[in-house]
Amino acid sequence: MTGPVVRLTDVRREYAVGDTTTVALDGVSLSIEPGEFVAIVGPSGSGKSTLMNLVGCLDRPTAGTVEVAGEDVGRLGDDALTRLRGDAIGFVFQQFQLLPQTSALDNVAAPLLYRGERVKTARAKAAEVLAALGLGDRLEHDRTMLSGGQQQRVAIARAVVTEPALVLADEPTGALDSRSGAAVLELLESMNAEGRTIVLITHDASIAERAHRRVAIRDGRLLEAKVAA
Repeated sequence: MTGPVVRLTDVRREYAVGDTTTVALDGVSLSIEPGEFVAIVGPSGSGKSTLMNLVGCLDRPTAGTVEVAGEDVGRLGDDALTRLRGDAIGFVFQQFQLLPQTSALDNVAAPLLYRGERVKTARAKAAEVLAALGLGDRLEHDRTMLSGGQQQRVAIARAVVTEPALVLADEPTGALDSRSGAAVLELLESMNAEGRTIVLITHDASIAERAHRRVAIRDGRLLEAKVAA
């Protein structure tokens, strides 16, 4: 694609609870180009989750504009937003969120089936991606038969099988031991080296240092954007 994968312009997000209004993001502007590996880092309550929900097309801004893959999120209806989310974004979550009592193969094939691909084609693509991530011998294993690191690799395979413009990883190492976490970060780095755009959400500055650009957020405002040396 041409132009930024993600562009936020003067974004504000407010939440009303009774008579109280909370400002979660205030005047945030950010652009992420194709092929970048960007870490968004900040403590709990900084606005990371709100920013992730906006970039992930799970929410809309109160003011300002959020564009993902060239689409203005705030102007899309629910169906169009769902399609954009399914086509343009691959999600990797801290808790894996694999389907229970479902094989690794069928977990990865699920987003392809959801958008209408034939079962045989979807399963073939899923098997190819899992094999590329070192899980070719675990296709029929469900989550109870996989280690935490293997479950996260299945989740990453599911995120990339649709060839999205953006992979959004929310604390992807948070539920893993240090060895498995390091392996997942290396996998994200290798995917980025192949040209995938990665946005990593984390509270851990040492993990954020693995990215090429680090964006700090606190109290709903971006503080700085550092480029790795």
